[in-house]
Amino acid sequence: MSYEYALIQEALLEGKANVVRDLTKDALSKGIEPMTVLEKGLLPGMRIISEKFKNNQVYISDVLIVSRAMHAGLHVLKPILSEAQQSLKGRVVIGTVAGDLHDIGKNLVVMMMRGAGLDVIDLGVDVQPEDYVQAVVEYHPDVLAMSAMLTTTMGVIPETIQELEQKKLRDRIKIVVGGGPTTKDFADKVKADGYAAEATEVADLMERILSDH
Repeated sequence: MSYEYALIQEALLEGKANVVRDLTKDALSKGIEPMTVLEKGLLPGMRIISEKFKNNQVYISDVLIVSRAMHAGLHVLKPILSEAQQSLKGRVVIGTVAGDLHDIGKNLVVMMMRGAGLDVIDLGVDVQPEDYVQAVVEYHPDVLAMSAMLTTTMGVIPETIQELEQKKLRDRIKIVVGGGPTTKDFADKVKADGYAAEATEVADLMERILSDH
């Protein structure tokens, strides 16, 4: 079956979304398990592009093109994975905090998480504390990720954590934070469970976080 996986990986790295979609469907039609297609076809390609980005060998635009192709494959797999009651490695709710409309960094983090095999619910930008709380209630994530790109919006992060504590939801999830003005010290101060300075660190961070969950 290695030939099918090689074709998927090649199309993925070339950013050919339609080809990735068709090859994913073809692999499933041959009886290959959806989780196997994900783990042996799609994820290795994402790991390659993530490593290249980390080493400054490709640009963000290259990563986003590959991400689009990854989504095409995931779009085929996700309904079948759900039907088979197979899960991805974990579920994450993510958003940029209230008052902040920056989404390029957050979108890149979403891509890295999905590339690492995580089920990601993206709440978008300008997310109020109560919206994060509602998403935790609705989606039952393993991790809540909050991004702030402005010093003036960083305060929404501890506000959200306080809301979760008041609703007795804080202990159910891990919280990770990131974004331009955030630091490890800030993450420690607000009692977050994890912090990533760069999008390239996200996959490793999530692996550590989820292994402790």
